[in-house]
Amino acid sequence: MTVESFYDQVGGHQTFRKLVHEFYAGVAGDPELRTLYPEEDLGPAEERFRMFLEQYWGGPETYSQERGHPRLRMRHAPFKVTTTQRDRWLKHIMAAVDSLDLAPANDLILRDYLDRAAHSMVNSLDD
Repeated sequence: MTVESFYDQVGGHQTFRKLVHEFYAGVAGDPELRTLYPEEDLGPAEERFRMFLEQYWGGPETYSQERGHPRLRMRHAPFKVTTTQRDRWLKHIMAAVDSLDLAPANDLILRDYLDRAAHSMVNSLDD
């Protein structure tokens, strides 16, 4: 018996593409959060985040093939991630989840993961 991955259950690539695109549209309009993204063009960050999420949820392993192990805390260590920035990040990612119209159980699973991930990235108490 084959178990369908979460990636497939929620619609695969198109769903994650929409999620991440909506998220970065929010980031682009949020000057305080935007400071965490040093690249002028958010496109590369959008692609990396999408590939990471797709791999995490059972989709293609493109992220690891191109960038190695995710090592999220290490990759974010150079940036001062405060609780305020976490909350701003959560505002935009949850709005992006709202745009997906997922089945209630999948919606809850995704929101729970994103909430926990955001809290784990905080590395500075200084706002």
